[in-house]
Amino acid sequence: MITVHKAHLQDARNVFDLVNSLSHDGTLLRRSYAEICENIRDFTVACIAKEDGEHEFIGCGALHLYGPHLAEVRSIVVKPEARGLGAGDAILEALMAEAEEHQIMSVCLFTRIPAYFEHLGFRVAERDAMPDKIYKDCQTCPRLYACDEVAMVKGPLPKVTVLGPSDIQKPEMAETHLVQLQLTPTGTSR
Repeated sequence: MITVHKAHLQDARNVFDLVNSLSHDGTLLRRSYAEICENIRDFTVACIAKEDGEHEFIGCGALHLYGPHLAEVRSIVVKPEARGLGAGDAILEALMAEAEEHQIMSVCLFTRIPAYFEHLGFRVAERDAMPDKIYKDCQTCPRLYACDEVAMVKGPLPKVTVLGPSDIQKPEMAETHLVQLQLTPTGTSR
């Protein structure tokens, strides 16, 4: 039987290990242990009951709140040996219930598996429609200009932003200028 609950600080090591197990191929962004500890209250974890009565950690997901207008589902991952048991759906349902508790209007996520989230009511959206997400995370992401994730949203697209400018623009590449130095007979430049 799968159970889900809000993560506790004691879950941070399991969350850290599982999230980072999928960072080598770019499936998830690498997170430091300190960052996981700092944001552990965003996480919900899934466990499965073992025969001895103990519960084994099998997955996690987080709900990051930007404001009443937007939250983001992130870092949903289930251990490979536990996939197909319904843990991912259970985590997502718990995160959506949490968003509803907070009366969040829109919930977004960025994924490489949009078909999974479509059957759960998410729809594809333009990533620029979520400027708070772009401002907070995408601007510092190593994949900023090579992102292969699909932006998805459940609920209306947000009409406000609280973290930064509502019109995020890509920075222009700086032009390269060659400077030619002329050396004097004494070896100094002019």
